[in-house]
Amino acid sequence: MIVNEIFYSIQGEGKLAGVPSVFVRLAGCPLRCRWCDTKYAWSSSAGQEMTVVQITTEIIKHPAGHVVITGGEPVVCDELGELTKAIAHVDKHITIETSGIKFIDDLKCDLMSISPKLSNSVPEDEALSVKHKKHMIDHEAIRQLIDKYDYQLKFVVDGPDDLNEIANCLEKMKNVNPYKVFLMPQATESLEYIKKSKILADICKRTGFALSPRLQVLLWNTERGK
Repeated sequence: MIVNEIFYSIQGEGKLAGVPSVFVRLAGCPLRCRWCDTKYAWSSSAGQEMTVVQITTEIIKHPAGHVVITGGEPVVCDELGELTKAIAHVDKHITIETSGIKFIDDLKCDLMSISPKLSNSVPEDEALSVKHKKHMIDHEAIRQLIDKYDYQLKFVVDGPDDLNEIANCLEKMKNVNPYKVFLMPQATESLEYIKKSKILADICKRTGFALSPRLQVLLWNTERGK
Protein backbone atom coordinates (compact mmCIF):
# COMPACT_ATOMS: atom_id res chain seq x y z
CA MET A 1 0.00 0.00 0.00
CA ILE A 2 1.09 3.61 -0.47
CA VAL A 3 1.92 5.36 2.81
CA ASN A 4 2.15 9.13 2.74
CA GLU A 5 3.81 9.45 6.15
CA ILE A 6 4.17 7.86 9.57
CA PHE A 7 4.80 10.12 12.55
CA TYR A 8 4.49 10.23 16.34
CA SER A 9 2.41 13.00 17.86
CA ILE A 10 -0.69 13.48 20.02
CA GLN A 11 -4.27 12.95 18.93
CA GLY A 12 -5.69 16.40 18.27
CA GLU A 13 -9.43 15.75 18.05
CA GLY A 14 -12.36 13.92 19.57
CA LYS A 15 -12.63 12.02 22.83
CA LEU A 16 -8.99 10.87 22.71
CA ALA A 17 -7.57 14.38 22.23
CA GLY A 18 -4.17 14.67 23.88
CA VAL A 19 -3.34 10.96 23.79
CA PRO A 20 0.15 10.19 22.36
CA SER A 21 -0.38 8.28 19.12
CA VAL A 22 1.41 7.00 16.06
CA PHE A 23 -0.23 8.31 12.89
CA VAL A 24 -0.20 6.24 9.71
CA ARG A 25 -1.32 8.43 6.83
CA LEU A 26 -2.36 6.47 3.77
CA ALA A 27 -2.36 8.05 0.32
CA GLY A 28 -5.43 8.68 -1.78
CA CYS A 29 -8.75 10.44 -1.28
CA PRO A 30 -11.73 10.90 -3.63
CA LEU A 31 -12.83 14.04 -1.77
CA ARG A 32 -11.47 17.53 -2.30
CA CYS A 33 -12.51 19.45 0.81
CA ARG A 34 -12.07 23.20 0.49
CA TRP A 35 -10.38 23.52 3.87
CA CYS A 36 -8.41 20.25 3.78
CA ASP A 37 -5.05 20.55 5.55
CA THR A 38 -3.62 17.34 4.05
CA LYS A 39 -3.99 18.01 0.34
CA TYR A 40 -0.53 16.52 -0.08
CA ALA A 41 -2.12 13.10 0.54
CA TRP A 42 -4.93 13.39 -2.04
CA SER A 43 -3.14 11.50 -4.80
CA SER A 44 -3.10 7.71 -4.55
CA SER A 45 0.59 7.84 -5.49
CA ALA A 46 1.55 10.46 -2.87
CA GLY A 47 3.96 8.41 -0.80
CA GLN A 48 5.98 5.23 -0.84
CA GLU A 49 5.01 1.60 -1.14
CA MET A 50 5.21 -0.15 2.21
CA THR A 51 4.30 -3.64 3.35
CA VAL A 52 2.24 -4.32 6.45
CA VAL A 53 5.37 -5.64 8.17
CA GLN A 54 7.28 -2.44 7.36
CA ILE A 55 4.45 -0.31 8.72
CA THR A 56 4.13 -2.23 11.98
CA THR A 57 7.93 -2.14 12.40
CA GLU A 58 7.77 1.66 12.23
CA ILE A 59 4.85 1.79 14.65
CA ILE A 60 6.50 -0.21 17.41
CA LYS A 61 9.52 2.10 17.39
CA HIS A 62 7.42 4.62 19.29
CA PRO A 63 6.26 4.41 22.94
CA ALA A 64 2.55 4.70 22.17
CA GLY A 65 -0.37 2.39 22.81
CA HIS A 66 -2.54 4.17 20.26
CA VAL A 67 -2.37 4.14 16.47
CA VAL A 68 -4.40 6.42 14.21
CA ILE A 69 -4.93 5.33 10.61
CA THR A 70 -5.73 8.42 8.61
CA GLY A 71 -5.35 9.86 5.13
CA GLY A 72 -6.23 10.77 2.59
CA GLU A 73 -9.20 8.47 3.07
CA PRO A 74 -8.21 5.09 4.56
CA VAL A 75 -11.29 3.18 3.43
CA VAL A 76 -10.25 3.44 -0.23
CA CYS A 77 -7.16 1.33 0.58
CA ASP A 78 -7.77 -2.30 -0.37
CA GLU A 79 -5.27 -3.53 2.23
CA LEU A 80 -6.86 -1.65 5.16
CA GLY A 81 -8.28 -4.81 6.74
CA GLU A 82 -4.93 -6.57 6.59
CA LEU A 83 -3.21 -3.53 8.10
CA THR A 84 -5.62 -3.27 11.03
CA LYS A 85 -5.21 -6.95 11.86
CA ALA A 86 -1.42 -6.57 11.92
CA ILE A 87 -1.60 -3.51 14.17
CA ALA A 88 -4.03 -5.26 16.52
CA HIS A 89 -1.57 -8.17 16.67
CA VAL A 90 1.04 -5.88 18.25
CA ASP A 91 -1.56 -4.86 20.84
CA LYS A 92 -2.32 -1.27 19.82
CA HIS A 93 -5.56 0.68 20.17
CA ILE A 94 -6.69 1.52 16.64
CA THR A 95 -8.55 4.64 15.58
CA ILE A 96 -9.60 4.95 11.94
CA GLU A 97 -10.20 8.48 10.69
CA THR A 98 -12.72 8.43 7.84
CA SER A 99 -15.33 10.60 6.19
CA GLY A 100 -17.66 7.59 6.27
CA ILE A 101 -18.02 7.20 2.51
CA LYS A 102 -17.65 3.40 2.55
CA PHE A 103 -18.58 0.57 4.91
CA ILE A 104 -16.10 -2.23 5.57
CA ASP A 105 -17.25 -4.88 8.03
CA ASP A 106 -14.11 -6.83 8.93
CA LEU A 107 -11.76 -4.20 10.34
CA LYS A 108 -9.95 -4.34 13.66
CA CYS A 109 -11.00 -0.96 14.99
CA ASP A 110 -11.38 0.31 18.55
CA LEU A 111 -12.73 3.71 17.50
CA MET A 112 -14.26 4.60 14.14
CA SER A 113 -13.79 8.36 13.98
CA ILE A 114 -16.26 9.55 11.33
CA SER A 115 -16.24 13.08 9.91
CA PRO A 116 -19.26 13.48 7.60
CA LYS A 117 -18.69 16.30 5.14
CA LEU A 118 -21.05 19.27 5.06
CA SER A 119 -21.59 21.72 2.24
CA ASN A 120 -18.95 23.99 3.80
CA SER A 121 -16.40 21.48 2.50
CA VAL A 122 -17.29 21.90 -1.18
CA PRO A 123 -14.37 23.46 -3.09
CA GLU A 124 -14.80 26.66 -5.07
CA ASP A 125 -13.16 25.22 -8.19
CA GLU A 126 -15.94 23.86 -10.40
CA ALA A 127 -14.11 20.74 -11.55
CA LEU A 128 -13.08 19.83 -8.01
CA SER A 129 -16.59 20.62 -6.80
CA VAL A 130 -18.14 18.06 -9.16
CA LYS A 131 -15.72 15.36 -8.00
CA HIS A 132 -16.26 16.24 -4.35
CA LYS A 133 -20.07 16.27 -4.45
CA LYS A 134 -20.09 12.86 -6.13
CA HIS A 135 -18.46 11.23 -3.10
CA MET A 136 -19.22 13.70 -0.31
CA ILE A 137 -21.55 11.77 1.97
CA ASP A 138 -23.13 8.33 2.21
CA HIS A 139 -25.66 8.18 5.03
CA GLU A 140 -26.21 4.43 4.65
CA ALA A 141 -22.48 3.69 4.91
CA ILE A 142 -22.27 5.85 8.05
CA ARG A 143 -25.28 4.07 9.57
CA GLN A 144 -23.56 0.73 8.99
CA LEU A 145 -20.28 1.94 10.49
CA ILE A 146 -22.14 3.20 13.55
CA ASP A 147 -23.91 -0.13 14.01
CA LYS A 148 -20.71 -2.15 13.62
CA TYR A 149 -18.04 -0.18 15.52
CA ASP A 150 -17.55 2.01 18.56
CA TYR A 151 -17.59 5.45 17.02
CA GLN A 152 -17.55 9.21 17.28
CA LEU A 153 -19.01 11.69 14.81
CA LYS A 154 -17.02 14.88 14.22
CA PHE A 155 -18.50 17.75 12.25
CA VAL A 156 -16.30 20.59 11.00
CA VAL A 157 -18.29 23.76 11.63
CA ASP A 158 -17.66 26.97 9.72
CA GLY A 159 -20.47 28.92 11.41
CA PRO A 160 -23.96 28.76 12.93
CA ASP A 161 -25.51 28.21 9.49
CA ASP A 162 -24.09 24.66 9.52
CA LEU A 163 -26.33 23.56 12.41
CA ASN A 164 -29.43 22.85 10.32
CA GLU A 165 -27.38 20.72 7.96
CA ILE A 166 -25.92 18.78 10.90
CA ALA A 167 -29.42 18.21 12.29
CA ASN A 168 -30.63 16.92 8.92
CA CYS A 169 -27.62 14.65 8.63
CA LEU A 170 -28.20 13.14 12.08
CA GLU A 171 -31.88 12.63 11.32
CA LYS A 172 -31.05 10.65 8.19
CA MET A 173 -28.64 8.42 10.11
CA LYS A 174 -31.30 7.78 12.80
CA ASN A 175 -29.12 5.62 15.07
CA VAL A 176 -26.74 8.27 16.42
CA ASN A 177 -25.96 8.61 20.12
CA PRO A 178 -25.91 12.42 20.63
CA TYR A 179 -23.23 12.03 23.30
CA LYS A 180 -20.87 10.76 20.59
CA VAL A 181 -21.27 13.89 18.44
CA PHE A 182 -18.45 16.46 18.41
CA LEU A 183 -18.38 19.89 16.79
CA MET A 184 -15.01 21.24 15.65
CA PRO A 185 -14.11 24.75 14.47
CA GLN A 186 -13.03 25.05 10.85
CA ALA A 187 -9.64 26.73 11.11
CA THR A 188 -6.11 26.32 9.82
CA GLU A 189 -4.28 28.67 12.19
CA SER A 190 -4.40 29.17 15.94
CA LEU A 191 -5.89 32.68 16.11
CA GLU A 192 -8.76 31.72 13.82
CA TYR A 193 -9.19 28.52 15.83
CA ILE A 194 -9.53 30.37 19.14
CA LYS A 195 -12.02 32.87 17.72
CA LYS A 196 -14.27 30.19 16.24
CA SER A 197 -13.95 27.95 19.30
CA LYS A 198 -15.49 30.64 21.50
CA ILE A 199 -18.47 30.88 19.15
CA LEU A 200 -18.76 27.11 18.92
CA ALA A 201 -18.65 26.74 22.72
CA ASP A 202 -21.89 28.71 22.99
CA ILE A 203 -23.44 26.57 20.25
CA CYS A 204 -22.46 23.39 22.11
CA LYS A 205 -24.03 24.72 25.30
CA ARG A 206 -27.30 25.20 23.41
CA THR A 207 -27.28 21.90 21.53
CA GLY A 208 -25.68 19.55 24.06
CA PHE A 209 -23.05 18.36 21.60
CA ALA A 210 -19.42 18.26 22.71
CA LEU A 211 -16.84 20.79 21.60
CA SER A 212 -13.85 18.97 20.15
CA PRO A 213 -10.44 20.60 20.26
CA ARG A 214 -8.17 20.61 17.25
CA LEU A 215 -4.84 20.60 19.01
CA GLN A 216 -2.88 20.28 15.77
CA VAL A 217 -4.21 23.73 14.82
CA LEU A 218 -3.82 25.30 18.26
CA LEU A 219 -0.28 24.07 18.82
CA TRP A 220 1.23 23.81 15.35
CA ASN A 221 -1.02 25.61 12.82
CA THR A 222 -1.52 22.25 11.04
CA GLU A 223 2.22 21.91 10.36
CA ARG A 224 2.89 18.64 8.56
CA GLY A 225 4.00 15.72 10.70
CA LYS A 226 2.71 17.25 13.94
